[in-house]
Amino acid sequence: MEFYFPTEPGEQLAFLAATIMALVGCFVLLAPGLAMRMAGLDIREGRNDGYGAVRSAGGLLAGFCGTALLLAQPMVYLALGAALGLSVFSRILSIMSDGRSSWRVVPPLVVQAATAALVLSYVFGLI
Repeated sequence: MEFYFPTEPGEQLAFLAATIMALVGCFVLLAPGLAMRMAGLDIREGRNDGYGAVRSAGGLLAGFCGTALLLAQPMVYLALGAALGLSVFSRILSIMSDGRSSWRVVPPLVVQAATAALVLSYVFGLI
């Protein structure tokens, strides 16, 4: 079985976006404590249950993006772009409705918005 690397520039950008998000997912999966500290989150009361939830979310992201990389089908990229787009929407909704926000919400929002835009631009033929 051969690993597929795209030849079209638009698909290469979607591939790059999926790779970036897969790496983010692997980071969250393997280092949930560090990822939580970077996001300004904390585990309190001596309970470590939160690590499992964060690790699971990282595994889901890594698995979904890895599947998009391995299958390299437009419909899989559409599903990935839709998921990333909804994630961006939820971050914006959180900023608007949760009250005070810190500067920590901006970098993840920008990364998710850029990767969603790259993936969806390829799917809809804009790049």
